[in-house]
Amino acid sequence: GSRGKDAGVSEKTSGAVEEMGFLGAGADADGFPWSNAMLQWQRTGFHFQPEKNWMNDPNGPVFYRGWYHLFYQYNPEGAVWGNIAWGHAVSRDLIHWRHLPLAMVPDQWYDINGVWTGSATVFPDGSLNMLYTGSTNASVQVQCLAVPEDPNDSLLRNWTKHPANPVLLPPPGIGLKDFRDPTTAWFDDSDSTWRTVIGSKDDNGHAGIAMVYKTKDFVSYELIPGLLHRVDGTGMWECIDFYPVGGNSGEELYVIKESSDDDRHDYYALGSYDAAANKWTPQDPEADLGIGLRYDWGKFYASKTFYDPAKKRRVLWGWIAETDSERADVTKGWASLMSIPRTVDLDEKTRTNLIQWPVEEIETLRINSTDLGGVTIDHGSVFPLPLRHATQLDIEAA
Repeated sequence: GSRGKDAGVSEKTSGAVEEMGFLGAGADADGFPWSNAMLQWQRTGFHFQPEKNWMNDPNGPVFYRGWYHLFYQYNPEGAVWGNIAWGHAVSRDLIHWRHLPLAMVPDQWYDINGVWTGSATVFPDGSLNMLYTGSTNASVQVQCLAVPEDPNDSLLRNWTKHPANPVLLPPPGIGLKDFRDPTTAWFDDSDSTWRTVIGSKDDNGHAGIAMVYKTKDFVSYELIPGLLHRVDGTGMWECIDFYPVGGNSGEELYVIKESSDDDRHDYYALGSYDAAANKWTPQDPEADLGIGLRYDWGKFYASKTFYDPAKKRRVLWGWIAETDSERADVTKGWASLMSIPRTVDLDEKTRTNLIQWPVEEIETLRINSTDLGGVTIDHGSVFPLPLRHATQLDIEAA
């Protein structure tokens, strides 16, 4: 997904850490009169975040044997981007999390510059694997396969990288640093293959593009001719997501989502998918991918969904990069958080947009409530709320 400054992108102030001559938490940041301990109040109340250090994209979210798993891009060495490994936490309810040891670290030539973003695929027999992007010793982006070391371990604590890695190299015509973030695979009955989407860009027209590969064993792949989709002027498509919605109430539509490397926003579009033609077509060309709808209008990037079979819902995670400088992050000793997980579904009234809502489990955190019924608020008006003192508020307005 999203990369650090050396890889071409950064939401943080560029160069601040390099100028100060240090990297990581615990350094003495001149000019900041406060300490790490004094800043603990800034940590989140119920958004997920690691105990310390840098975090970015959510990776491979999945429900496995009674546990929700969240993997994520993580720097075990400090509070700025670098040394990217996969952090890992598990939960029974998507709210209370147990931190586990790192799931994967950059220890092979094909991922020594980072175990980058990937996705989980769950098979009909309940087993699963991970496809992820490795940044090689030459900073080439390649796709890699990992499987649980012990499928009976419901916590999925140890992962084995496949001996055939890397299983996918950038195809001809694609930049060596523009080939990343494989999606969850889906099964195609027509030829009994699994298919996954990888994002890239075409410098001709500054176009974002989505390519589809098919495989039977996740080791050998075939690039399906043509592009799933392309939109000129939208730049590199990171962290593509591709999933069906609306099939219960009518024609099934497909959501394609991309994280725009150009402007750091997550865009989506609804359309139809013709598997035989390997083509996704937007429902509304004026709201095409990268120029129309967004998941969120705040800080929200590199998102990924997963299907939750326990509650028959699709759940969306997104990375929230704060607006602190790198220097401030180093002083705090941590950077970034995850969004509250959201359910995402088709708006059945319009069938032209999605509806998102915080997962219902969030309501278990509520202690007391105040009902302010019968209040009408006009555009731009100010209405004081007579609320109890609280450090965390959950407000519902209808």
